Amino acid sequence: MKVLIADDEEGPREQLRTALQRLAPDVQLVAQSCNGVDAWDEALQHEPDVCLLDIRMPGLNGLEVARRLSQLEAPPQIVFVSAHGDHALSAFEAGAVDYVLKPVDDARLLQTLGRVRERASRMSLTPDSGALRDLLQRLLPGAPRPGQRPIQASLGREIKLIAPDEIIYFESDSRYTRVVHQGGEALIRTPLKELLTQLDVEQFWQVHRSVIVNCRCVASAIRVDESTMQLTLKGREEKLPVSRQFQGLFKGQ
Repeated sequence: MKVLIADDEEGPREQLRTALQRLAPDVQLVAQSCNGVDAWDEALQHEPDVCLLDIRMPGLNGLEVARRLSQLEAPPQIVFVSAHGDHALSAFEAGAVDYVLKPVDDARLLQTLGRVRERASRMSLTPDSGALRDLLQRLLPGAPRPGQRPIQASLGREIKLIAPDEIIYFESDSRYTRVVHQGGEALIRTPLKELLTQLDVEQFWQVHRSVIVNCRCVASAIRVDESTMQLTLKGREEKLPVSRQFQGLFKGQ
């Protein structure tokens, strides 16, 4: 069972790691993330079976990471790690997700791991994804995320401000992120995982580890074969890849 831990505090992260090693020798710890942005990126890289997410983290908090994970084609099981008195605890009692309290109690962690294994043995890897999304929608703020500010790109001695609505997609490589917008293209040094904290999740969809697209600019999703999907864009010739993890975003109604 592959597990990812995410907590911005080293002490609780280490306590959870040692508890898992002591209580669950079958657990393979694939990542220990120190913030929500890294948790999302490392979940895409390692495809864990279970993510243990601290609720309060900088960048993307645990609820926001869980919302993104719930939209994947094969989402991991979610376990929230929360502090006593957290506002979300009463909602978790409804059973849509599991949780453990800080400091982690061995008996409670064993109970949670038992539930995780039971669901996995039934070949139902997550609780009802619709119920989980409904829960997260209630817990997350309804207002748009702050940060829908222009993207600033350096063009020689000029700093160009690109409005989010003008952006068609972002594409990254090892050094730069390419910003394709209605007026042309620009390069920025901000990696995709950091851009995710600045963009409206309802408008900008990550469809590949190296691509974020403005969904308003997508014309169609084409399934090339069982494992390959591509996006066509309105008024443009290029096609964007959709990795297997994100193909669940495009389902006929």
